[in-house]
Amino acid sequence: MGEYVIYLHPKSSGEVEKANLIGEYYCRLDQKGRLILPSNLKKQLSPDARDMFVINRGFENCLVLYPLNEWKSESEKVNRLNLYNRKNRDFVRYFYRGASELILDGSGRLLLPKTLMKYAGIDRDVILSAFSNRIEVWAKEKYEHLMTDEPEDFAQLAEEVMGKPQRTEESEDVS
Repeated sequence: MGEYVIYLHPKSSGEVEKANLIGEYYCRLDQKGRLILPSNLKKQLSPDARDMFVINRGFENCLVLYPLNEWKSESEKVNRLNLYNRKNRDFVRYFYRGASELILDGSGRLLLPKTLMKYAGIDRDVILSAFSNRIEVWAKEKYEHLMTDEPEDFAQLAEEVMGKPQRTEESEDVS
């Protein structure tokens, strides 16, 4: 069998390729609350991230870790919201509440902020769930409980969520 080479071409319009992170990783924090980013996950990161991240509160009491370039993209969407709308203001405040920049140290570790660890109920054992452009950071027990509480009819949920026409960047409603 011969070798195959795949050439990846950047988008011609100057658009940056969106991250497509995947994987589920068990990690243990050290005594100081530092997390070693798994090497398989680091390999998936864009060079644009340059070992810089932003972490903030996520849904269902997890934390969300964004590579810096992806955080900037998410922030741009949030910053387009109409702040004269009270629900939008509430969302923006909550979205940015506790957001913190993190930098990988020389040993490939991230120091998680204590206030965010308390919010997520993280003590020592965590699960990193990577998807799309983000990495959710979960207390191990909370993640396992969430994953064992699978919907009764996953096929029906998939149809309801994925059976609708897809939204494009242009059609995203950020009102």
